Amino acid sequence: MRFGLRLVHCLFVALILAGPLSAYGQGEVEYRLGSGDELRVTVFGHKDLSGEFTVDGSGFVSLPLVGNVSAGGLSLGEFEQNVIRALKPDYLKNPRVSAEVMNYRPFYIIGEVKKPGSYSYVSGMTIINAIALAGGYTYRARENRVLITRATDPGREKQPADHDTVVLPGDVIEVPERFF
Repeated sequence: MRFGLRLVHCLFVALILAGPLSAYGQGEVEYRLGSGDELRVTVFGHKDLSGEFTVDGSGFVSLPLVGNVSAGGLSLGEFEQNVIRALKPDYLKNPRVSAEVMNYRPFYIIGEVKKPGSYSYVSGMTIINAIALAGGYTYRARENRVLITRATDPGREKQPADHDTVVLPGDVIEVPERFF
């Protein structure tokens, strides 16, 4: 019994020292809206203000009555709050708003895959899923050296990735060529 408690304590300490899970590893990532996302916005009780809208290249959604509302880089909850703030003072006393992503912006895969290009994002996708969508590796692919450029990275730096790395909308995956 005493050994079991010591083991649990050691595991607990190890988890604390390891720190939080990587934002792009095993843990859940809060999705951030970006250019090309298609949204369904529902203003309850007001069908004329509800509908399907696309985030434009500047990161805005053009809504009826209120015009452009900022969406780029925001979570769905933050976007909903922006819509509520746009409606509340002048148009509705107590607006209730819901937003959901209908179609995510695509991710891109380039390099030594059979069909490079842009592909529709699917929630929970990993690098190996993306490579499979692109037809698999070519015979020249350097399979152990895949790179990913995150759409959320302002520096747009390439980072090494493994087959279990989570892919997010707008990311660019690069499969380099091997030299032997």
